[in-house]
Amino acid sequence: MAQSLPEQRASYPLAAYNFRVDVGGRTLSFARVSGLQREHQTLTYRHGLSFLEGERIAKFFIDKYVTVTLERGTTIGGADLYEWVESKDSRSLEIHLCDQTGAPVVSWRVAKALAVKLSASTYDAQTNEVAIETLELKAAGITLAH
Repeated sequence: MAQSLPEQRASYPLAAYNFRVDVGGRTLSFARVSGLQREHQTLTYRHGLSFLEGERIAKFFIDKYVTVTLERGTTIGGADLYEWVESKDSRSLEIHLCDQTGAPVVSWRVAKALAVKLSASTYDAQTNEVAIETLELKAAGITLAH
């Protein structure tokens, strides 16, 4: 049975500006997330009969660190975030693309994320939220959660 027009509008398309990031019990909201990719090291192997049989590509299951950029975010409080940027510790996190009700639709898990850059935007004394212009991470072990 086909969905009615209001039901279709409620389920598709997803708003691409509604990302929720969970880091160590703290939730951050971002408008843009880029760099979610998984990359492995490869090696081309040529043996004596490569001219007849062709080459082989060996894939190593060692995660390569990639840059993940989170842009235009907010959080309540900022001490934990500042401590993470200043520390040398990597943390695991989850990135959720949420629908208009805030329920996660697609999620990515990041096993090891190291915060390397934090840029803040203009502060407003009338709000209690910390605005994050850019949070740059070096990340490995990115998987799509089901």
